[in-house]
Amino acid sequence: MANVAFSSIASRGRGRPREFDLDAALDKSVHVFREQGYHATSIADLTEAMELASGSVYKAFKDKRAVFLAAFDREGKRRGEKLRQLLGTAKSGRDRIRVALTFIADSSHGAEGKRGCLIVGTAAELATLDAEVAQRVTAALRNSEMLMVDLIRQGQADGSIPAAIDGKVTARLMLCLLQGMRVIGKTGRKRTAMRAVADAAMKLLS
Repeated sequence: MANVAFSSIASRGRGRPREFDLDAALDKSVHVFREQGYHATSIADLTEAMELASGSVYKAFKDKRAVFLAAFDREGKRRGEKLRQLLGTAKSGRDRIRVALTFIADSSHGAEGKRGCLIVGTAAELATLDAEVAQRVTAALRNSEMLMVDLIRQGQADGSIPAAIDGKVTARLMLCLLQGMRVIGKTGRKRTAMRAVADAAMKLLS
């Protein structure tokens, strides 16, 4: 069922049925924002990608910015859930970090890599101009960094990562590496090349 808790969605009358699947429509809009950026994307681009009439879009959202904010939140939730599922398959903190690195590597090659990262693109294009967007970007990056801190601590607790490793500094270094992989992925790198970077990053935990 579509999540309608986004603050950027225009208010709707009680009991009024939704005419389309909100999450599915937002997932399609994410592709456009990732590929073209916010400023280069028009409402016409969004309605075409979302396969909706402009009237349907305006019934759910006030404007392009509202679509973008909802799409940003949706993409973070979708990728976060997928990563959590993958992390649940790993047995140690070290293995979970490898899973996270591989997850990013696999998002940073080929056609998917060329689409780019919504967080990276938004940080470069909007974060200095829009305080609300800046808060979202900052929170997303902070959450990623804290996840790495937590995984390193798990590895130190289970003995898979040396206790001497500075968890906070290493987590921040990992964050810079992960976001850099998404930027490099825009140039069309191969999967083997990006996975090699993930393998090299694991040496930081030795």
